[in-house]
Amino acid sequence: MIKTFLSIIGAYKLYEKWLLHQVKNDGKPEHIAIILDGNRRWASEKALQPWFGHKKGAEKVEQLLDWCSKLNVKSITLYAFSTENFNRPKAEVEEIMRIAEEEFRKILTEERIHKNKVRVKVIGRLNLLPESLQQLVRDVEEATQDYDQHFLNIAFAYGGRAEIVDAVRKIAESVQTGKLNIQSIDEDLFEKYLYTSHMPKQDPDLIIRTSGEERLSGFLLWQSAYSELCFLDVYWPDFRVIDLLRAVRTFQNRKRRFGA
Repeated sequence: MIKTFLSIIGAYKLYEKWLLHQVKNDGKPEHIAIILDGNRRWASEKALQPWFGHKKGAEKVEQLLDWCSKLNVKSITLYAFSTENFNRPKAEVEEIMRIAEEEFRKILTEERIHKNKVRVKVIGRLNLLPESLQQLVRDVEEATQDYDQHFLNIAFAYGGRAEIVDAVRKIAESVQTGKLNIQSIDEDLFEKYLYTSHMPKQDPDLIIRTSGEERLSGFLLWQSAYSELCFLDVYWPDFRVIDLLRAVRTFQNRKRRFGA
């Protein structure tokens, strides 16, 4: 009731303009990562099936891209589906895969992606996905592989520990075949084997998690070492531009310390 009233009188719009004025001239995060949490709980509270929440969440991502573009955020990494999420009910997982296919088909012809030169990449164990979705991912990545103005990573079938294990396996193979000297392994080299190695800035400046949960749940375990964290008590389908601007303002107000 209160939200509806405030919306009618335009209070949210005024607040949005005020927040934008606050953040627009200060240092903004170059790389924002978001854990898209709360789709199922949003649907449950509305007595809807879980996939309605996932569909609404996918639509919210489209809005997010516009908001971040206006803030001139160069890179976005979204945690959409973890390796553990495959343990959910089969019908729900199948619906998520169907929604994902719809969204990737949109990306192929999405004017904003090509106009803004956004390189799209899916990070995770893609071999776990249905073949039809794997093909769509390959098509999208191929269509945007030469873009370098902006980066959109979608963490799908992703796990932070799995990413590190996969990197270690690749390094071990290179050592075994003589392509890599074990003495040359350091942090800089290790980063070249991560899922995010294609990016000019792998480490997120700011990580946002929606739904009120205050943990990373394995998201970007290596890359998040010095990221600023912001936890919001709003389900992802209800995420607004105001929430994004508040998170950016919180980032701007923090004094970043790259050490103990």
